[in-house]
Amino acid sequence: MITVGIDSGIQNTKAVALSDGKVIGTASEKTEFDVVDAANLVLAKLLALCEIKRTAVSAIVSTGVGRSMVALADSNTNELISAAKGASFVSPGCGMVIDLGAEASRVIRLKQDGTIKNYEINDKCAAGGGTFIETMARVLQISTDEMGLYSLRYTKDIPMTAQCVVFVESEVISLIHQRESVENIARSVLAGVSNRICSMARRLEIVDGIVFIGGPARNTGLVECLENVLGKGLFVPEYPEFISALGASLHAAEIAK
Repeated sequence: MITVGIDSGIQNTKAVALSDGKVIGTASEKTEFDVVDAANLVLAKLLALCEIKRTAVSAIVSTGVGRSMVALADSNTNELISAAKGASFVSPGCGMVIDLGAEASRVIRLKQDGTIKNYEINDKCAAGGGTFIETMARVLQISTDEMGLYSLRYTKDIPMTAQCVVFVESEVISLIHQRESVENIARSVLAGVSNRICSMARRLEIVDGIVFIGGPARNTGLVECLENVLGKGLFVPEYPEFISALGASLHAAEIAK
């Protein structure tokens, strides 16, 4: 049985295909201004990659902010459930999920059976999302990937007092004018994001078995900062940006059965 999960995000639309509980393919497309078109494109890309026809797919489930607009899906599920399912699949028995998206961050406490116990969401301020990191990287005139690498070479901590994206950007520009090193500024930005996420995790009680998902989980500097403030090691899946789509595909398998 083949099922597909589609994660309709603000920046990217991701898809994962499962065949009898095994991942057989992943695909991604820029969402841009058309959620429906992005979903159609990513499904076509995924089917071509897996060399299967649409009729071979037993069920499709969508998740993400645009999930209700993905007309090709048989059903949809929210981001919390798909993240929990996907994380529990790649790391059975995990106790907490940190999901960092483009605009929002989520921290989810899980029960022993992998279902949701409690959660915290930061979707009111972009300073807790991946877009914030991308914005600060542009200010530093480096790529997002480079930002993580630069931050690992920092030589001193610089407290970042501002919380709002606009004010943080002004603070970063001020530090550049003061000839502060890119390494130290990059570390300060990632530490600020980590502190905000850690505050959410503390409200749920930090536990062992933390899975870090979402595109920013590929940022090695961010992972190190998070591990420092949480006091726990993080498990980063091989394809962290596809975990919610994986969870939706698992949900599709449940529906198909």
